[in-house]
Amino acid sequence: MITRLTLLALLATATAAANAQPTPSKWPTQDGAYDIANFHFKDGETIEKLHLHYITLGKPHRDAAGHTDNAILLLHGTGGNAHSLMNPVFSDVLFGPGEPFDITKYFLILPDDIGHGQSSKPSDGLHMKFPQYDYDDMVTSQHAMLLEGLHVDHLRLILGTSMGCMQSWVWGETFPTFMDALAPFACYPVELAGRNRMTRYLAIESIKHDPTWNNGDYTTQPLEGLRGAEAMLLVMGSSALQMQKNYPTRAQAEKYVDDYMARTLKTTDANDLIYYVNASRNYNPAPRLSTITAPVLWINSADDFINPPELGIPEKLVTQMPHAKFILIPISDATRGHGTHTAAAVWKQYLIDFLAQTEKAEKK
Repeated sequence: MITRLTLLALLATATAAANAQPTPSKWPTQDGAYDIANFHFKDGETIEKLHLHYITLGKPHRDAAGHTDNAILLLHGTGGNAHSLMNPVFSDVLFGPGEPFDITKYFLILPDDIGHGQSSKPSDGLHMKFPQYDYDDMVTSQHAMLLEGLHVDHLRLILGTSMGCMQSWVWGETFPTFMDALAPFACYPVELAGRNRMTRYLAIESIKHDPTWNNGDYTTQPLEGLRGAEAMLLVMGSSALQMQKNYPTRAQAEKYVDDYMARTLKTTDANDLIYYVNASRNYNPAPRLSTITAPVLWINSADDFINPPELGIPEKLVTQMPHAKFILIPISDATRGHGTHTAAAVWKQYLIDFLAQTEKAEKK
C-alpha cells in the first residue's frame, strides 16, 4: 500500500527528473529479427514473409523444468517502435541494478510491432495492398516470435503502454497462461468508440482526402493530409497542465507546434499512419475480461485525454477479472497526460509492489 506521503515523494522525484536535462541512455541492447513465412492474418489475408524486428536486454533464464522464468515483454504505443521504451524516463528508472526490471536479473524483450519500426509495414512497398492488420494479428505474431524465434515459452510479465496496453488485454484473453502477470498502462479494455474513435477517424480521413494521396500510391508524401493527421495526434497525446506550464505564451505554443510538425513530417509515412491508427478498429476485449486469470496492474492517469476518467469505465470493468487492480494517478506536475505511461517514476512503487505480490503468489 502506498501512503499519500510516499506518493508525494515519488511525484517530487518524477518532477525533478522531468525538469533535468535529458541524456541518452546507453544500454547494452541486442538486435534480433524473426521471419514468419506465409503469415495468416485474422481477416484471411496472407503475406509471404512477415519480418519482425526486436531488441533485447539481459539473458533468458530457465527453471528446473526448462521453462523461461525471467522474460518480460515490453510493448510500445501507436506509431512507436522497440526503442520507444528506451526513453531515459522509463529505462533509467527501471533497468538499472536493483530496479524493478534489473537487466542482470530479467530478460527484456522490446519488439517492433507489425507496421512499426523495422518490422514489415505498408511503406516497405505494398502500400495500401499490405494486409489490414489489427491487434489480434500483432499479438499472434508476437507469440510466434517469442516461441519460435526467441525460444521463450513463458513470460514473467507483460507491460504495455497505450497500444501495447490494449495488446496486453488481448494477450490475457488469447494466451491466458503464457504470462505470470499483466501491467496494462494507459488504455481501456473496451471498443474504441466515442471521441477516441472520432479522433482516429479524423486523422485517417485527413490523409485520404488529400488529393495527392492517390489511394496510397503517392510518390511524395501527402503533406497536407499528414499535417492534419499529426495535428490530431498531437492534441490526443497532450497534457493541458504541462502544455500551459511549458508554453505559456502564444509565441511559445506556436513554435512548439511548428517544431513538432517539422520533426514528425520528416519521419512519418502516410500509409503507415493510416494502418497503425486503424489497427484498433475492431478491438474490444470487454466481453471476455472474465477469462483473464493472470494478476493485472492497470494504471491510467487522470489527465489522459485519450482515456478520460470521467467515462467511469475502469470502475465498471475491473471487478470482472478475478485478480485485477485499477489505479488512477491523480493529475500533478509529474504527470504527462497520456504519456504518463512512460514516466516510470510516477508509478514505479506500484510496479515494485505488484512484482513482489505476484512473485509471492508463484512460490505458494
